[in-house]
Amino acid sequence: MSSNGQQKPLRRSIPQLKSLPRPLFRRFESLPNRTRTHRHSHPWVQLSYAIAGVLEIHTDAGRFVAPPQRAVWIPAGLPHQVFSSPHTEMRSLYVDCSVATRQTSSCQVLQVSPLLRELIDAFSDLPVEYELQGPQGRIAQVLLDQLAAAPPVDLMLPLPQNERLRSLCRRLQAQPDTQTTLAQWSQRMGLSEKTLSRLFLRDTGLTFRAWRQRLRLFSALTPLEQGQRVTDVALGCGYDSTSAFIAAFRQQFACTPSEFFRAG
Repeated sequence: MSSNGQQKPLRRSIPQLKSLPRPLFRRFESLPNRTRTHRHSHPWVQLSYAIAGVLEIHTDAGRFVAPPQRAVWIPAGLPHQVFSSPHTEMRSLYVDCSVATRQTSSCQVLQVSPLLRELIDAFSDLPVEYELQGPQGRIAQVLLDQLAAAPPVDLMLPLPQNERLRSLCRRLQAQPDTQTTLAQWSQRMGLSEKTLSRLFLRDTGLTFRAWRQRLRLFSALTPLEQGQRVTDVALGCGYDSTSAFIAAFRQQFACTPSEFFRAG
């Protein structure tokens, strides 16, 4: 068991591909358990997407979270790990750099529109070596166009580069419901509260309070997606009441938990 009461994720293997058989390649997997990959990178772009379950992509910059109807765009050559919740249905895409027209050098969480979702579904039915010319190639091209146009969404938890702050963040991530205050953390670290607050904001772009709130809300997505009661999820993430949790959730995501998943 991990310190927050969840089973430790199982190691998931990664297919060894020397090259892509086509400029756009798809993989799909059914993952009944929590899983993780080892840290790795690809010479092509990866789109990590799940029609069920919650994905997390971990990079040096932070955690990128993708519940259903969101996906993570991972640039070529970027070291990362992929974590999945139980009962995840993966629909991953690998995109050759020669056809990847999205202009970004960093990870992004993308909104998956109904059209993009249907295109991914249709492309998954094509043979691996689909015809480049004709209807199959046109489906692939429209899919690439929609990937380039998909709007990004702010579902990222930034991690500080300062090692002492990273150690603090690791402890918070292991136990997001902890009630330890900034003043108590600063005392443990031998810093003034003002100094710790300033360092946290400088390294993450968020205040300590905002960062911890985002951590708790991201931690709530998997149990909510799996149908757990909002009250139980709220208490498990460190909130004193359901109303306080829903208010924080609405502030972060501009909707209630039920609306968030119903929209998917």
